[in-house]
Amino acid sequence: MQRNVILICTDQWRGDAFSMEGHPTVRTPYLDEFADHGMRAAHMYTSAPTCVPARMTMFTGLAPAHHGRVGYQDGIPFDIQTTLPGEFRKAGYQTMAVGKMHFYPERVRLGFDDVLLHDGYLHFSRGRIRNSDWYDDYLTWLRGQAGETAVSDYLDDGLHCNSMIARPWPLEERLHPTSWAVTKAIEWLYRRDPTRPFFLYLSFHRPHPPYDPPKWAFDQYMDLPSHPVPVGDWVDDYAPWRNDKRPDSKVAVYPEYDMHRAQAGYYGNMSHIDAQLERFFEVLGEFGVKEETYIAFTADHGEMMGDHNMWRKGYPYEGSSRIPFFLVGPGVPEQSTINEVVELRDLMPTLLECAGLDIPEGLDGRSVLPLIHDEHGTTVHLPEDQPRSTGTTEEPWREYLHGDHTVNGWSLQWVRSARYKYVWISATGAEQLFDMEKDPQELHNCIHDPGMKDIAEEHRQQLIRFLEGREEGFVVDGKLHTAPGILKLDFAGKHPVGIEHPAPVYGVAAP
Repeated sequence: MQRNVILICTDQWRGDAFSMEGHPTVRTPYLDEFADHGMRAAHMYTSAPTCVPARMTMFTGLAPAHHGRVGYQDGIPFDIQTTLPGEFRKAGYQTMAVGKMHFYPERVRLGFDDVLLHDGYLHFSRGRIRNSDWYDDYLTWLRGQAGETAVSDYLDDGLHCNSMIARPWPLEERLHPTSWAVTKAIEWLYRRDPTRPFFLYLSFHRPHPPYDPPKWAFDQYMDLPSHPVPVGDWVDDYAPWRNDKRPDSKVAVYPEYDMHRAQAGYYGNMSHIDAQLERFFEVLGEFGVKEETYIAFTADHGEMMGDHNMWRKGYPYEGSSRIPFFLVGPGVPEQSTINEVVELRDLMPTLLECAGLDIPEGLDGRSVLPLIHDEHGTTVHLPEDQPRSTGTTEEPWREYLHGDHTVNGWSLQWVRSARYKYVWISATGAEQLFDMEKDPQELHNCIHDPGMKDIAEEHRQQLIRFLEGREEGFVVDGKLHTAPGILKLDFAGKHPVGIEHPAPVYGVAAP
């Protein structure tokens, strides 16, 4: 028997932003209950934490260095042949996507039978020379609703798509993009072929800005005190970026009231998704398919939300790079966990194995099913009537995870092991080392602490191995090469190819 598979993806949802994680403010009762019925990954990461590269990793099972996107750039054609929805479709599944994709061309299918698209305010697509029908099904739908006009827009409230400014959604809740996505997913459940299994990708643009949840969700956090954010002893490493005047700064210290409103908007978006997912889960039960369906919940990346004076994403730190991952379905033990370090590249092989489909060769990711265990050591035992996958391996789990992203012209490189995280900033040569067991909020850079020299060198050498031969010239004569200047993406936007004066420019090579 082939089971259905649903992948729920959120945009910019931090891995710690759940009641069950002990978060001081946010409340996620329905997602807490959902996760309780299956597996929670305690250390799930995205190694290139912005939308485009993270989603490339999720849909291809490849590391950023292999799919080529190690920074953010729009308008780059999708050029990988083997994809997550494509493998499901080849196996006879119906495949459907609702919500945010963030690929180019915007209507690229990647193996989906159909796509109902809403990528949020995507600057690259918003030129007034073409109609929104080309790139945004939600906006076209909104303009056809009672009381709206042919020029209605989710931009009408004036909120920027990367700003920390927040206010409640001004329209009816049913018109919000979060509610729209669930409505359209439910409508598709009526229209699907009931004789075939399905793969549904339900992708929310929120809690990514704009921070505009319904008023009830916004007010419940405005009525609570704001919570303090961690600020490490290393924040001066990012002082050149700091700008407290802009509402979309990547490094800034904002007034407490503005911070409070931003938290209310961000967490309010989460509470709205939480409520709408409860609506969706109930409807799955009414259709009679919930119990025979694997459901995964994750995000493309997190949000710094003022931690260490940082905002937005792209950073190696926990607020940006650590994301949620829950999995519920037949054979997945309730209240089970994964304690190893896993990454978005592992999602594709995991979901394929859940469905009993063969895992393609050449992926960087691996199925996490063998890692799942409960407090009694019970591991996943898929139902006897389910097909078996090929392509899994019994090799030891990866010892080091490499993270790789270019932000504001600086390449931020990092290595995460079971206990430590090592960070290297290409433009300045600054190094950071965090003991994630003792210091999960990354408050203290222990790179120069007594007794840490060998640990730092071990992780530094691992990063050198990951970067050896890269066209950016990160490694010279077996050592990390500091190169002040601005990294530039090549014309295809697939990887940094050099650094502007005064550093030399390195040649373009295929990833």
